[in-house]
Amino acid sequence: MMNNILLVEDNPDHVLLVQEAFEEAKSTSTIHIVEDGLEALKFLNRDNPYETAPCPDLILLDLNLPRKDGRELLRDLKQDGGLSAIPVIVFTSSSAQQDIDMCYSLHANCYITKPVGFDQYVEIMQMIEEFWFSTIKLPTHY
Repeated sequence: MMNNILLVEDNPDHVLLVQEAFEEAKSTSTIHIVEDGLEALKFLNRDNPYETAPCPDLILLDLNLPRKDGRELLRDLKQDGGLSAIPVIVFTSSSAQQDIDMCYSLHANCYITKPVGFDQYVEIMQMIEEFWFSTIKLPTHY
C-alpha cells in the first residue's frame, strides 16, 4: 500500500537527508514537501496550487519554519476537525524539554530529535515506516 507523508521542512539539506533515508530504508511511501506552515495548510486544504494533493497519512513537522512555524501549524492542525486525526510527528533539531512539552500539549503524536548521522536518519525512517504504516492502524481522512 502506498502511503503519503507530508514533510514540512524549510532546510533543503534536511529535506534531502529525509528523502535519501526513506529511499535507503526501502520505503514505499511518497514524500510530499512544503517549506513552511502556510504552504502546509494550502496543501492540506487543497488550495492552489495543491488542488490534487492527497491527504497525507502522516505529517513530519519541523518546528523552526518561516512565515508560520511548526508550533503554530501544530496548533492549527489539532484544532481543525477535518485535519486533527492526521498523525503529526515533530521532527526537529531541538531537544529542549520546553519544546517537547509544548508539542505534546498541542497534541503532537510523537516528538523525534533529528539525528546527527545519515545511518541514524535511515534507522529513524525505518522505524517510522514500520510503526506508523505496519504496526498500528491509522484513521481514514476526508
